[in-house]
Amino acid sequence: MRNDPDRRTVLKLAAAASAVVSVGASRADGAGAAEVEVADAWSKTHDRVWLGGDYWANPMEDWRIVDGAAECQNLGGNRSVHSLTHQITRPDQGFRMTVRVEQVETKGKDAGAGFRIGVRSDINEHRSNCFAGNGLNAGVRDGQLVLGPKQAPLKDAAGLKAFDLLLTAVAQDDKVALTLEAMSPESGASLGKVSYLAPGDALLGNVALVSNYSPPQRRGAKQPPAARSRYRFRSWQMEGDAFTVSPAQRFGPLLWSMYSLSDSRSKEGFVMKISALTGPLGAQDNQTVELLIQTGDDWKSLGEAKLDPDAWVAAFRVPNWDESKATPYKLVYREKHTDGSETPDEWTGTIQANPAGRPLRMATLTCQNDYAFPYEPVVRNLARLKPDLMLFSGDQLYENHGGFGIIREPADPAILNYLRKFYQFGWAFRSVMCDQPTLCLPDDHDVFQGNIWGEGGAKMNQGDSGASSKGGYAQPAKMVNVVHRTNVGHHPDPFDATPCLQDISVYFGDMVYGGVSFGIIGDRQWKSGPERVDTGSGRADHVLDPKFDCRTLDKPGLVLLGERQEAFLKHWAEDWRGHTLKALLSQTVFAGVATHHGSYDGYLKGDLDSGAWPQTPRRRAVDILRPAMALHINGDQHLTTLCQYGGGEQRDSSWSFCPPAVAVGYPRWWRPDEVGMEHANRPKHGLANTGEFVDTFGNNVYVYAVGNPEVGRAPNRYDRAHEKGSGFGMVTFDVDKKTYHIESFRFLVDASDGKPGNQFPGWPLTIHQAENRGENQIG
Repeated sequence: MRNDPDRRTVLKLAAAASAVVSVGASRADGAGAAEVEVADAWSKTHDRVWLGGDYWANPMEDWRIVDGAAECQNLGGNRSVHSLTHQITRPDQGFRMTVRVEQVETKGKDAGAGFRIGVRSDINEHRSNCFAGNGLNAGVRDGQLVLGPKQAPLKDAAGLKAFDLLLTAVAQDDKVALTLEAMSPESGASLGKVSYLAPGDALLGNVALVSNYSPPQRRGAKQPPAARSRYRFRSWQMEGDAFTVSPAQRFGPLLWSMYSLSDSRSKEGFVMKISALTGPLGAQDNQTVELLIQTGDDWKSLGEAKLDPDAWVAAFRVPNWDESKATPYKLVYREKHTDGSETPDEWTGTIQANPAGRPLRMATLTCQNDYAFPYEPVVRNLARLKPDLMLFSGDQLYENHGGFGIIREPADPAILNYLRKFYQFGWAFRSVMCDQPTLCLPDDHDVFQGNIWGEGGAKMNQGDSGASSKGGYAQPAKMVNVVHRTNVGHHPDPFDATPCLQDISVYFGDMVYGGVSFGIIGDRQWKSGPERVDTGSGRADHVLDPKFDCRTLDKPGLVLLGERQEAFLKHWAEDWRGHTLKALLSQTVFAGVATHHGSYDGYLKGDLDSGAWPQTPRRRAVDILRPAMALHINGDQHLTTLCQYGGGEQRDSSWSFCPPAVAVGYPRWWRPDEVGMEHANRPKHGLANTGEFVDTFGNNVYVYAVGNPEVGRAPNRYDRAHEKGSGFGMVTFDVDKKTYHIESFRFLVDASDGKPGNQFPGWPLTIHQAENRGENQIG
């Protein structure tokens, strides 16, 4: 990770990353303005989508650098560019901002452009502030200067296509006097001025540029808004002690990295694979990333990798890695500018030693709804606990991430739409992923589907608004492959890399690390769609009628894991080279262990999205897993559960651990006692809703623990996430004792202090390997 210290200073950027301009150099009074260094380097940046590491663009896909300026490509409202390095923290100390604004296009009324200040979320953190919908506008709109609630006429507004804006702030008593002035770019003559005495607290937070002050409109709306316009911006300059300037908050060009380390059990020994992600660059930008490792006091280059021009990932594969020692690494991207200069950017971390001779500790994470972004309590706990391995089991993003809707097609803008949302995942967790091996499975929301029934890679014949109850992939195959490359491009090589339908890539295989073999599958990539059966309800994947017999939905020919993944699992179950414990990693639990969905009283008889359906291939999967004695670790359900599968009889196969969602969005509950489901052999702890059940699909399942949530109502994002049952899991693999120690932590705790209330009821629990084939000791 970068180690740049935070500092409070008047803006002074390195010459290599800045351009020197004279703002208003020919003023009407004949006095030249002092030259100052500007915040942006757009004037010497090649044309491209990504605006640079100092900024977050809302939404990224609607912005471009064009001819040295940041230009909005969309006529829609509230398109913005936030500074990541400058936040107003002491407004009484004063500040000054300038920018040149150029109108590109307008239809109907001019919706305006300019600054927005005091943009902050409920936690006033620079990343979360980027998505806040508040702030004070300071710009031009429809011929008027606008400063908060104040307006003033603008001279020669009818023909004005470009202007310079100057916003100043000076303390006045217990408030801050703001003054906004517009000036002619040619003469420097004043075109208008307006002032506003603002409360200091109203200015705290991010500062941004805005194209089109109108509220955003939902994509696909039938009628365009009355005010539509788009602008470009040049030479954005900030200075003053009101700002806290934090260079360490830059995000890119190298955004983050993910790596894996696996015993290939071949002549290649341990294979290290690492992915470096950048923002979407341009044709004239450097297209390679270099990987270096530290050897003594020197850095040794392991070569360069080319960036994928769709996914913007550079992937390295290094065989015969020395797994016996921790090795610092450095990724370097050298940004080339239009003036021939070059600015290097580095991302550093450590490839850890293989954790041999001691237990391996894995963090298990799933489902990150961005109302709780950037999930700091969870990230802090990961930093405290320092797991040996991290698993993200799916839904690294949701369609609502960052606002502005989703793009279904064509593929190229859909990919940019996806990348922008996916970047929030890396932005939140990059500080821990840089130093720990990470496995990252894509799931349904990662490909913009409420549920996914992959049908072996088939194209969805007829999509619906949620793309949640029809078989196949709704998104273009090109985008699905980008989702795979960004999530699993650093994973160990797949067992069989042959693509499925539409040439969609696959990723099932295993990783052997720390004496444990982790089997990795996509448990929805081949799954049959629910329209192949009749649930008797208006939604193909939900059984609403409490009297409906869900066992009748087990039809011949239905698929869960698919023949190829079943063949892999049979091979994997028999292959014990280089390890003594196994864990299966996939997206969801192979049982129906949720009775209520969406709302507290929202009883649902059957959910075909769970791995409980279809039943025959589910039972076959459970039987395949039995000789592997593998713990199944999954996610998706937003409800933490610890249960054991039964095939022909109760408790004869693998245990399953579903950790809590990092940030629960759509809630679920398991409350079988309330709905009259019969149970037997309740565990010794006596907790409600536990014991041996037959789920509504007819599958045997022993539920040992469940973390039912409250109804989330708290206004603070982190308090609400805690109420809704969010958190993360930990699994400790002891290869000598052949045990799995399973923990399920709540969201707002210090997981390192040992307090019993940190975990959901029923956790922690230690199970023995042989219990995963029915030799049970837990009672």
